[in-house]
Amino acid sequence: MGLVVSQSIRNVIITILGFGMGAVNTLFLFTNFMSEEYYGLVSYLLSASNLIWPLMAFGVHNTLVKFFSSYTDKQQQDRFLSLMLVLPFGIALVLGSLGILFYAAIQDYFSKGNPIVQPYIWTIFVLAYALSYFEVFFAWSKVKLKSVFGNMMKELFIRACTMILLVLVYLEIITVEQFIFSLVGAYLLRTLLMKVYAFQLHKIKFSLSLPGNYWNVLKYSGLILIAGSVASLLIDLDKTMIERYLPIENVAKYGICAYIASVIIIPSRAMHQITYPLTAKLINEKAKEQLAILYKKSSVTLLIGSGLLFVLIVCNVHQLFETIPDKYELYIWVVILIGIVKLFDNLLGNNNAILYNSDYYRLVLYIGVGMAILSFVLNLICIPIYGVTGAAIATFSAVFCYNVAKVWVVQAKFNMHPFSNKTLIVFALIFASVLTFYFWDFNFHPIVNIAVKSVLITLIYSGVVVALKVSPDINELIKKIPRGA
Repeated sequence: MGLVVSQSIRNVIITILGFGMGAVNTLFLFTNFMSEEYYGLVSYLLSASNLIWPLMAFGVHNTLVKFFSSYTDKQQQDRFLSLMLVLPFGIALVLGSLGILFYAAIQDYFSKGNPIVQPYIWTIFVLAYALSYFEVFFAWSKVKLKSVFGNMMKELFIRACTMILLVLVYLEIITVEQFIFSLVGAYLLRTLLMKVYAFQLHKIKFSLSLPGNYWNVLKYSGLILIAGSVASLLIDLDKTMIERYLPIENVAKYGICAYIASVIIIPSRAMHQITYPLTAKLINEKAKEQLAILYKKSSVTLLIGSGLLFVLIVCNVHQLFETIPDKYELYIWVVILIGIVKLFDNLLGNNNAILYNSDYYRLVLYIGVGMAILSFVLNLICIPIYGVTGAAIATFSAVFCYNVAKVWVVQAKFNMHPFSNKTLIVFALIFASVLTFYFWDFNFHPIVNIAVKSVLITLIYSGVVVALKVSPDINELIKKIPRGA
């Protein structure tokens, strides 16, 4: 776990900074510098592109991680990487051609709901293109066990660009329309920078010849394409469907609550950058015992970190909403339900990496397609009845079922699971912390209240974790912190 911990620490710092910048953008700059309608538009464009890019990437970002370590010959590596570069481009050409062919019909579709989307439909395709190739080049760097730069570009670069552009909107240097086009440009620039970095890590001699096991590569990519599309559907389908049933500003309102809850994924986002290629390596080497250890350790460590964030968010969210404009109301059940979903995601540890790098990923794909259909049906039913909260109910239900299924597959096929008595201890700590601090507030300014309460919660929560020795890795890490200054 040494390599995991060292890069994870740096990735955690980067991810926390990124989410911090994202929080400033989401909660304060967007809400004060842009109208609800345009904020909803930006949220919708990004969510729609997130639904499309996995299809465009054709699963290449996962395929690259799975197969690269299996090639030892430089020529085969070049052929493999060349194929990984060509596939998304081919899919982009097909999707682009279909988009041009049916552009009038697509425009007509949006004219019936929220016509503000019409002039910006093309940006969804460009954003998806940029996102797909960014993930390819990020995976390229991850197979070389270099994830920090890519994580900086993923977590910090776009949020920093967004912050600068929002300030320019406030200063009336650019218009909202120019903001949207500039943001698209920032995504394209990020992809270009990631490409340069990836090529420096591993230079490639482009080849039109196929690698020896190209059929297995293509078959895996096709199936992972479905997996990636399912994952994106479960994450972003709710926002896109809100646009169909409610005024577009509700996409922004839901997005704020969902973003607050999504902070809980910080630990997993950081650790997975390195555990994913490490898991692929252990599976290729058939090191089952080490894999089982990594599975349990990653689960309990991520649950501890995400559990603390869950407690901090739920216990402070009312005070947080006192600091943003009144037109953005708090949907507490959106925060709680999405928060539990993210908590469950962390509890799975490196479950996804095990499944996507094993011979059993097909099972998860079939289950995932069923869950995506379930999510669509539930959103179809719940949003018209419960409004914004209905989208959270639909997402919670579908993702919860999907995660249970993934745990079952790993248990059935590998005879391993991520749970232990330590899992119960952490859940008990999370539950007790929420009950203790949710109704407890100080008569201070909301920001001061949040700060004091957060310090108190963190000290007590961390103290219990260390005292009970729930995670040896965390205790060992704390021992390495220099005493005194």
